[in-house]
Amino acid sequence: MIGGSSFAARGAGAWEAWERTGVGAYADSGQQARTLLGSLLASYGWYIVFSCILLYVVFQKLSARLRALRQRQLERAAASVEPDVVVKRQEALAAARLKMQEELNAQVEKHKEKLKQLEEEKRRQKIEMWDSMQEGKSYKGNAKKPQEEDSPGPSTSSVVVKRKSDRKPLRGGGYNPLSGEGGGSCSWRP
Repeated sequence: MIGGSSFAARGAGAWEAWERTGVGAYADSGQQARTLLGSLLASYGWYIVFSCILLYVVFQKLSARLRALRQRQLERAAASVEPDVVVKRQEALAAARLKMQEELNAQVEKHKEKLKQLEEEKRRQKIEMWDSMQEGKSYKGNAKKPQEEDSPGPSTSSVVVKRKSDRKPLRGGGYNPLSGEGGGSCSWRP
């Protein structure tokens, strides 16, 4: 035992006196209970602590959900009692649905109009291609002209991209990465 031999000697004497009075049987069972409790805490102490924390968190979550459930039940009971509130809520819901339906119908009309325009454009291009083929011209060149006419920017056919001739190349004309020449200290040899 920790604590010294004098403490053990005093405790033993008091213990013997306690047993002689007749209450020792109860005291012995108490000591066994303390010993059992101490050994359980020593073996499973952290498990007990973590399970207590877990039970606390679960209890808090469940109590919050129960409070919310009770609140919803009270609101439902109050709403069912007041018919004016129910009617207003249904009218607001119907108005929101009607507004969403109108927006959806407007989007559908826009989409249909766009599809009609695309179909008309395709039909016009096919007619132009047929006419150009009848005249003996290339139909590909004529099919692209209407698209160029629609664009308000500069025409791409009149702008010719020229490469700058004054730029020097990055490497010489005879560069080969596998030859091992002209590459500094590194070279590959078979």
